[in-house]
Amino acid sequence: MLNPMAFANSLAALSGVCYLLLYVLAVVWREAFQFLFNAQFLGADVASLLPRQLTYGAFVGTLLVLIATAWAFAFIWSSLYNRMAALWPPSLNPR
Repeated sequence: MLNPMAFANSLAALSGVCYLLLYVLAVVWREAFQFLFNAQFLGADVASLLPRQLTYGAFVGTLLVLIATAWAFAFIWSSLYNRMAALWPPSLNPR
């Protein structure tokens, strides 16, 4: 069984750290960021759709929405996982 709070907190923290690292990479080494970001979309030039300058408000707003969404998704996912694991037949339970 998963602990929903611990799972949600860890996924939210990990998402926030990844966002911060990608932002730092975009500021320090723009070409590497574009390569890495475009590689997620099979080489499509998606990085060109991002704004050149990011305001402080947009940065913080995006970070907060990312963390809140990741937390909610992880909490719901782990709760559903726990419910489905409880319904699994004991003879087929891999534990």
